[in-house]
Amino acid sequence: MTEQEWHVASLVVYCKPEQMAAVITTINAMPGAEVPVFGEQGKLVVSLEGPDQSAIVANIDRIAPLDGVISTTLIYHEFAGQEAGEEQA
Repeated sequence: MTEQEWHVASLVVYCKPEQMAAVITTINAMPGAEVPVFGEQGKLVVSLEGPDQSAIVANIDRIAPLDGVISTTLIYHEFAGQEAGEEQA
C-alpha cells in the first residue's frame, strides 16, 4: 500500500468584531476548515486539515484577504502518514 500524508493545522485569526459572523460563516464553508472557538473581540481559532501542505496553504491564502480579517497567524502544523484507504478519525 502507498503511504499518503494528512495535514492538520491551526490559526489564530483576528477580524473586525462587527464582521466576525460573516468571516466565521465563510471559513466554515471552506473544505477542511472550521472555526471551533471564537471570542467577542474578533479573535478566532481556525482548524484546517487536508491531504497535503498545499491544501493548508490554499485555505490560509483564502482566509487572509477576507473582508474584515485583520491578521492570520499559523499556530500549529502537523502531518502524519496514512496507508492508502485509511480514514482519518
